Amino acid sequence: MADDILKESLSKFLDEGDDWQRKPTSVRGVFILKLPEYKGSPPRLAAEINPVDSKGNPTKKRGLLLRNLGELQKFRKLIGEEGLDGLLESIDKVNPGPSKKKRPEEEKEEVIEI
Repeated sequence: MADDILKESLSKFLDEGDDWQRKPTSVRGVFILKLPEYKGSPPRLAAEINPVDSKGNPTKKRGLLLRNLGELQKFRKLIGEEGLDGLLESIDKVNPGPSKKKRPEEEKEEVIEI
């Protein structure tokens, strides 16, 4: 039943969504992206994995796009590579520190306690 509802929602978005439109899902950081027609290939949907800020907005202009289950499996294997941890640790050491300036979407919104 839930699978049918998901398929129906995705089909509706594929038919009615704008090219490059991004829709959030119930999983924070996972979005559905409508890809436009390309070289005779019809419009398609893709899953986008993109870290989010405290308000649920994507923090990167474009996240990791996954068009099918095969791509997900390949990325899982790559991300699980042990050498990646060491590489990223070295990159962290070489890169300059974070900027002191905060983007407006990174600033905490004032919450009124009642």
